Amino acid sequence: MKHLHEHEIELRWRDHDALDHVNNAVFLTYLEEARLAWLRRLPVPWFDERQGPVVARIEIDFRRPLIWPGRVRIALALARLGTSSLTLAHRMWRPEAPEETVCEALAVLVWIDRSSGRPVPIPQALIEWLEREAS
Repeated sequence: MKHLHEHEIELRWRDHDALDHVNNAVFLTYLEEARLAWLRRLPVPWFDERQGPVVARIEIDFRRPLIWPGRVRIALALARLGTSSLTLAHRMWRPEAPEETVCEALAVLVWIDRSSGRPVPIPQALIEWLEREAS
C-alpha cells in the first residue's frame, strides 16, 4: 500500500486517563484528525451540499501505550477502493521510534446522499485521483 498522507499530532495532557496513558478512545480522535487533514488537502472535490463521506466502520489494534508529553505520526494508505466506499489503513508511531507501531487501524468511509442517508458513488474525480496516487 502506498502512503497517501502523513500527519503529526502533539499529545495533550487532557488525553490521559487514570492509568496515566492516553485513553484508547482518544486514538479515534487522532485518527480522525489525520483523515480530515488528508481530505482537506485533496486536489479534487470529495464532497458537496448533496453528498459526502461518513465513517461506517473502524477497527483498531493497539500495540503500545502513549504517554504525555510527546508527538505521534499517523500515515494513511488506501487499503480498498469500492464504488461507494473506501477503506483507509492507518499506522501510528512516535517520531523518535518510527519502527515501533503504536496502533494500526482500518476505517471504512461510505459516501452518502445527505438527504436520504443512502450510499452514492464516490465522486469520479476522487476515484481517478486515488487510482493514480495509490497504485
